[in-house]
Amino acid sequence: MDRRSFLLGTSTLALSQLLFGCGGNKQTQLKVQLLKGSIPGQVVNQFHKGLQQQVQLKFAPVEQIQDLFRQLQNWQQKPKATDEQGWKRFIPFRQGQKTADVDLVTLGDYWLKAAIEQKLIQPLQEVQGNQLKQWSALDQRWKKLVTRNDQGNLDTQGKVWGAPYRWGSTMIVYNRDSLQKLGWTPKDWSDLWRDGMQQRISILNQPREVIGLVLKKLGKSYNTENLDQVPDLEKELQILNQQVKFYSSDNYLEPLIMGDTWLAVGWSSDILPVLGRYPQLTAVIPQSGTAIWADLWVRPAGITTGTLSDQWIDFCWQPSTAKQISVLTKSNSPISTNIAADDIQEPLWSLLQSDRKVFDKSEFLLPLPPSAIKQYESLFAKIKV
Repeated sequence: MDRRSFLLGTSTLALSQLLFGCGGNKQTQLKVQLLKGSIPGQVVNQFHKGLQQQVQLKFAPVEQIQDLFRQLQNWQQKPKATDEQGWKRFIPFRQGQKTADVDLVTLGDYWLKAAIEQKLIQPLQEVQGNQLKQWSALDQRWKKLVTRNDQGNLDTQGKVWGAPYRWGSTMIVYNRDSLQKLGWTPKDWSDLWRDGMQQRISILNQPREVIGLVLKKLGKSYNTENLDQVPDLEKELQILNQQVKFYSSDNYLEPLIMGDTWLAVGWSSDILPVLGRYPQLTAVIPQSGTAIWADLWVRPAGITTGTLSDQWIDFCWQPSTAKQISVLTKSNSPISTNIAADDIQEPLWSLLQSDRKVFDKSEFLLPLPPSAIKQYESLFAKIKV
C-alpha cells in the first residue's frame, strides 16, 4: 500500500536534513531513515537533549513508504556473479552482499510480512525480552500486530518485528456545500451507494481498500479470504463503480478540492493535513469500521543491535512524546495520549479521539494467501472495465 503525505506542516519540514551532534566518526551515532512528515523535528531534538552521552543523530526523511521498502531490499540484494567477479579484481575485500547503514527504518504494517519473508529486517526482541521498556504500555492489539513468525504471519509465540509509533485509517472526506443540496451527510460506507452520487466519488486505486469497504458494508471482514462465498459482492462493486469518477492512490483529493467530485475515500495521512486549508471539506470515519494502518520502526537485517535505537523507540512510546507526534503529524497514537480540545483545532480533535467502538470494528489489512490476493486483483480489474 502506498501512503504519501499530501501536505506537510512546518513542524515536520525541519526534518529535511536533520543532524544533531558533531564530532568525528568514532562518536556514537543513531542513523534513522523515516517517512517524511511522520516525526516532528522538535521530538528528535528533545531526545538528543535528554541523552546522557554525546551522540550524533542522523535522521533522513524519505517521501514514500514504498521507497523505504525498496531501500531495505537494495541493502540485502546479492550482486550478479559477473559483477561480483569484476569487483573482486579491483576490490578483493569487497563483501558479496550490501549492508544497511542505518539502525532503524520506517515501514508500514502492510509491508511487514514481505520484509520478514524476504529477510530484509531482524526482530527487535523476543516476546519475553525486556529491551523495550515501554512495550508493556502498548495495547494488546498493537502487540499482536507486530508479533509474527519467520513467515511474517501473526503468531503469539513469534518475535517482535516492529514498533508502531503512529497510526491512521481510511476515511471519507466530502464537500459540505456540494452535498448540502442532497440533504444528507455521509456517516458510513453505505452512503457511497446513495442516489445523486453517480460519477461524484474519487477513491483509492487499491483492491484491498475498495473491495474491503464493500465487504464491510455487507457485514464481512476486510480480510475475507474467499470472495466467491460472499453473496452480492460483485453486484455491489458494480453499483459502486458507477458512482466512482476517479480511481487514484495519489491524486484522489485534487478532484474533490477542484469540485470535480463531491466525496473521496482515502487515507487520514493525506486527508487530515488539508482540512484546515480547505474549510469546505469535512472528514468522517465510517461507523461500521474501516481499514487502519500503522507506521512502524523496523531494524534492517545485518545491523548490530544497539541500546540507542531501543532508547529511541522507548522515547517515542512515552506519553508526552506520543502526544507530540500525534498532534504535530495529525495522526493517532498507539499510546494513550489524552489530547485535550485546546491541544489541536477542530475538527482534528474529534477525529483523533478515536471512538473505541469504531476502532474495535476496524481492521488492519492482514496478509492473505496468494490465491486470495489474486481473487481481489482480478475482481477489482473486472469491475473497473
